[in-house]
Amino acid sequence: MKPFDDKRLLITGGTGSLGKVLVRRLLIGEMGNPAKIIVFSRDEAKQHLMRMEYQHKVAATDEIIYQNFQRQLDFRIGDVRDFHSIAAVLREADIVFNAAALKQVPTCEYFPFEAVKTNILGPENIVRAIQEYHLPIETVVGISTDKACKPINTMGMTKAIQERVFIQANLRCPGTRFLCVRYGNVLASRGSVIPLFHDQILNGGPVTITTPDMTRFFLSLDDAVDTIFAAAKWGFPGDTFVPRVPSALVTDIAAALIGERKIDLRIIGIRPGEKIHEILICDEEAIRTVACSRWFAILPMLPEVCGNRRGSGVLTKAYSSAETVMTREETTRLLKEHGLMLEDVAMESVELLR
Repeated sequence: MKPFDDKRLLITGGTGSLGKVLVRRLLIGEMGNPAKIIVFSRDEAKQHLMRMEYQHKVAATDEIIYQNFQRQLDFRIGDVRDFHSIAAVLREADIVFNAAALKQVPTCEYFPFEAVKTNILGPENIVRAIQEYHLPIETVVGISTDKACKPINTMGMTKAIQERVFIQANLRCPGTRFLCVRYGNVLASRGSVIPLFHDQILNGGPVTITTPDMTRFFLSLDDAVDTIFAAAKWGFPGDTFVPRVPSALVTDIAAALIGERKIDLRIIGIRPGEKIHEILICDEEAIRTVACSRWFAILPMLPEVCGNRRGSGVLTKAYSSAETVMTREETTRLLKEHGLMLEDVAMESVELLR
């Protein structure tokens, strides 16, 4: 018996970059054969495109049996900001993945209360619905970010509160296991730096760099889903799972993508709310951290949730992107492995960028 066998799975924000890969991996069945996968979001256009993508697959592929999607994959229009909207769909779920978010750092700086409504009120609505309606939901996994660790921007601040809302929810809803995952920049996700660099290079440059010494943690969308699955399999209530991943200089990413092309680099300065280096686990959290295979698990701060568990000493200081930096050669190899060099990008994607 696998963890998701016969379970009803709900993905809020399920039409985003992460949600789409999460759906694909769930349909593969590596964590079991779900009874239903509900994609919940407020974007009808993205839902329509995603639905059509599956309907056009008329035969089994190497990894997904698409003909099964009719009974497994369900699309719902709704918004985590609206209590009754999310409460209605939660009645049909056993396991929830909360991927709904406002995640663009500058956007959240200019519209901070919009970030509060999605990133804080949304999670609170999920917890409130489970508590008030006594819903028999087994697990809720909140998707967080490295920017929630010692946050200096609105996006990180609101995601940090999301973590606290879900961790404390273990006291409000003792029949449900709430935990989180926290990771860094996802390679080529919508709105991230790599598609921006592709666009700038295809248009002849310049490629814009905020500051020469900026570093970021990088992982693939599949690595992100691996982290979610690891938390769902092994996490205790209140845990925050963090992947062990490398970081890269943003200048090395730009240089790797530019290659031999005659493209200029332009330093434009740090955008509102940006850090030079990101932190996945801060000093104060390091003492509450344990190792779990390819991940770290940060134990909850609240003693009523944590119980008698203690940190293992696996970390003695902050887990910072400044200290795990790949060489330029390693960065180039990582981009090639994930098909992110311009020569590997599908021609239709190139035409869209143009």
